[in-house]
Amino acid sequence: MEYKLKTPLTAADAARLRAGDTVLLSGVIYTARDAAHKRLCECLDRGEEMPIDVKDAVIYYAGPTPARPGQAIGACGPTTSYRMDAYAPRLLELGLRGMIGKGRRGDEVVDAMKKTGSVYFAAIGGAGALMASRVRTAQLVCYEDLGSEAIRRLEVEDMPLTVVIDSQGNNLYKEGPGAYLETIKTECP
Repeated sequence: MEYKLKTPLTAADAARLRAGDTVLLSGVIYTARDAAHKRLCECLDRGEEMPIDVKDAVIYYAGPTPARPGQAIGACGPTTSYRMDAYAPRLLELGLRGMIGKGRRGDEVVDAMKKTGSVYFAAIGGAGALMASRVRTAQLVCYEDLGSEAIRRLEVEDMPLTVVIDSQGNNLYKEGPGAYLETIKTECP
């Protein structure tokens, strides 16, 4: 199926998505990579409020390059998601509803997604300019000292994504290759 969704991403939005669905996402999302995730969890460890509210939010695992004149942001492609696996379950328990990146996720993350009704989207790797073209505004939120890995608030319009792991734990990375091989067997006997 193909969906047009807006943030905040609700539990009902996430529940209807299935691995393999395509989504054009609009609204506010946040960028954060592993260094920023570590700091967010350190805030929680100290009993402090995090600088962003993750309830029904979507975090894009990206470290955008500086914007050229007249642009909201520079190239903004996804980074490898397993780097955030140590931190993701904790943020999911706080209501994080969606994650955008590339690559596989660990079992602990998938279990937390099923428990919290969250989804993992894949963005097109190697297409940072395409992803940046969907960003209407970009604003530094915190951790400026991290440079490109600082947390930014992005307003996006029709960002093209694929649901890779849905809220039920269906995983395109695990199930997709087998399904593809079955189509080849039936098409090329």
